[in-house]
Amino acid sequence: MHAIITASDLMSELAEDHPPLLLDVRWQLGGPPGRPAYEAGHLPGAVYVDLDTELAGPPGKSGRHPLPDLSAFASAMRRAGVSQDRRVVAYDGGQGWAAARAWWLLRWAGHPSVRVLDGGLPAWTAVGGSLTTEAPDAPEGDFVPRPGALPLLEADDAAALARRGVLLDARAGERYRGEVEPIDPVGGHIPGAVSAPTAENVTDDGHFLPAERLAERFAALGATGDAEVGVYCGSGVSAAHQVLALAVAGVPAALYVGSWSEWSSDGSRPVATGPERG
Repeated sequence: MHAIITASDLMSELAEDHPPLLLDVRWQLGGPPGRPAYEAGHLPGAVYVDLDTELAGPPGKSGRHPLPDLSAFASAMRRAGVSQDRRVVAYDGGQGWAAARAWWLLRWAGHPSVRVLDGGLPAWTAVGGSLTTEAPDAPEGDFVPRPGALPLLEADDAAALARRGVLLDARAGERYRGEVEPIDPVGGHIPGAVSAPTAENVTDDGHFLPAERLAERFAALGATGDAEVGVYCGSGVSAAHQVLALAVAGVPAALYVGSWSEWSSDGSRPVATGPERG
């Protein structure tokens, strides 16, 4: 199953007898809530899903975007119309991070068919796709989470994987190096992690690089699929986008959801700084 879909292909699928369910997951780190943007115009039939409250639990020692309570996540997904036998396509405002978080959570929870709209809402309008302000009357879904379909890392798992495999740090390079840290209490990275900024997975307009170029990029970082691969970021959102990019490249990877926001909250955990793999 492909992990992403083009706007043109989505337009064709929406015209079929059994179209996919659309989830609008617009969100920005530190930005305004996504619902007003959804209400101002969204893909026809799309249901809004809030990343902070429905795709994550309350922030705390487990990170800024820890896993949501499973029963609450299940209720939110059923409310949005998610069913086990209906394809799902998630999209956001173009960055792809939030949509990737929805993709990862649903896939981890056992949904068999979830994709991300490559390029998000701007890609849809660029091919002539219409927007609407009408909220759909989505029937209740029947989705029942069965977690474990995708690999998940805890803090100790991430530390061990950095020693035996390839642990990618999806944050900007300056945060990895510890030069700046605008959000979390400590700058730097998990010892042994490799800097791999998520922004380098996409073109200037937010579309993923071709699979071959992504595979080349990750191979240069040591992530070829021959060794275990894990990913973390600041709070488990942009890292989900990196896991998605790895999937496009054909490389399976585990996600450390707590990421640096969890790691750095414990002063006993080691921190590396500088440009080299520590």
